[in-house]
This record gives sequence, structure tokens and C-alpha cells, in this order.
Amino acid sequence: MSKRSFDLLAAGAGLLLLAPLLLAVALWVRLDSRGPVLFRQVRIGRHGVPFEIYKFRTMTDRPYGARQLTVGQDPRVTRAGRFLRHYKLDELPQLLNVLEGSMSLVGPRPEVPRYVACYPPAVRNTVLSVRPGVTDLAAILYRDESAILGRAQDPERAYVDTILPVKLEYYQRYVRERSFWLDLRIIFRTLAAILR
Repeated sequence: MSKRSFDLLAAGAGLLLLAPLLLAVALWVRLDSRGPVLFRQVRIGRHGVPFEIYKFRTMTDRPYGARQLTVGQDPRVTRAGRFLRHYKLDELPQLLNVLEGSMSLVGPRPEVPRYVACYPPAVRNTVLSVRPGVTDLAAILYRDESAILGRAQDPERAYVDTILPVKLEYYQRYVRERSFWLDLRIIFRTLAAILR
């Protein structure tokens, strides 16, 4: 089975099976704070093509400050948002991205243009040669990234200088070694990490 066929089958089945949960979360987000249910943000996809990523909104409708990182006990995060982020439920709408073809279930996590600009050219070409994913090994490793950045004196610098280079190593490794069985292992490791 091709990767795209698996993505379509798994994302379609996931949306159908999780429909009651998705509706419940959407209602909770709507009742918890003012603003839209879905958060949309421009990310950089395959071959450098921008696309809109979908997430359940976890921040106030008018977040203050220009920071694109979520750091520690970020005051912009809503009550529902803290729970959704902890269990990664805010990422579920990305199954729609998978269906439309802008993302895959497994692949390098898509970044905002600001951080893609920090990629060395050769690394950029490698990482952006595949569809970005809902999950990958770096996402498992940095599951508590917000807390890590919350302990840094300069979160932006810590992300660019320390975390992003490690992520890029994982992204390149995935591109080199990708296979159907590797994707399955990463999916199961992601689910195990969330359940833990």
C-alpha cells in the first residue's frame, strides 16, 4: 500500500471513528472562550509550498504579543486549551490536512516561515522534499517542548539554537529511512507517549 493510500484510509477512518470526540471538543472550545473553534496558521509544506494547518483553538481569540512559540504556563492558553495541548487533542483537525493532501500522518512537523528561514539550504531541500506530518520522532522527543522553553532565559534563542537543530537531524533521518513500517512504529510510539 502506498503512503498516500494509507494516509487517506487512516485519516478517513480516524475522522469517522473520532467524530463524536471531535464534536465534543469543538463544543467545549466554543463554550470555553470567545473565538472560532479552529485555529489556522500558515506553515511551509512540501517543496516549500505554504498551506494552512488546522488545529483546535487553544488560545484566546486575541492573543497578545507577537511570539509564535508557546512557552511554559503561557497566559494566552485557555482552560480547555491546556487540556487539549497536554493530550495533543488540538492536533486532531490535522486529519483534514491529511485528507486534502497538504500533510501526511507521519513526516517532519511543518514549521512557520520564520523558522524555515533558519534551515540551512541543503537541510531545507531534504526536509521539504516530503509532505510534513502530524507526528514524527522529534514530536515525541519534544512532547513537552513548551515546558522546556519555559525554563529558558530566552525561549526564542533556545528554540532556534538548541531545539531546532535536533529536530532537523530527526527530520533528515526520517527522510533517509522512511518506510511504511517506520511510519507504523512512529504512530504507535506517538499513541503510547500520549497514553503515558
